[in-house]
Amino acid sequence: MSTGTNALATPSTLVGLLWPSRDDARFAALRAIVLMVVGSALLTLSAKVQVPLPYVPMTLQTLVVLLIGASYGWRLGGATVALYLMQGAMGMPVFAGPTAGFGYLMGPTGGFLFGFVAAAVVMGFMAERGWDRSLLRVIVMMSIGHALIFVFGLAQLSLVMPFAKAWTVGAAPFVAATVVKTALAVALMQAAWSVTRRGEAR
Repeated sequence: MSTGTNALATPSTLVGLLWPSRDDARFAALRAIVLMVVGSALLTLSAKVQVPLPYVPMTLQTLVVLLIGASYGWRLGGATVALYLMQGAMGMPVFAGPTAGFGYLMGPTGGFLFGFVAAAVVMGFMAERGWDRSLLRVIVMMSIGHALIFVFGLAQLSLVMPFAKAWTVGAAPFVAATVVKTALAVALMQAAWSVTRRGEAR
């Protein structure tokens, strides 16, 4: 019997092919929980790998967010990042900063965190339509994901400072790193699909 839980499982995604779901409510729920916990743990670890900067630290989180969205699909990817934000809002030390809680989400860097959810959803939506399997399309896809995170981040940062300063502290220092992380995300997705295709061909 098919259940609503299977709506989180999309066979057309990388994870959907590597770990297919079943028409079994318990299995589908367990699978979703495991993937969400693993994804939120990876986001926490990537938040701690950082270069401290004023206002917005430089981390590996955007890379992980894009890969989770592209690999999980929009429902499961969005739910995973939302779980991560809920953990932080509850006070768990999962964010890049030394503090957590709902106030952190409302602070200067909160917009970037909300942008994570939007980026994961959009990445998943595009991946489910095959954008993650073509080199040119995956470049466009990952670029869009990073752009979305910056749009949300700068929008909230601009509430506490002029936009010019928000750009200077919240975007300009990250341009080079973003290009590198975009290229790395593209390379990882291409490599993952290459391995998956070879496995299917055997």
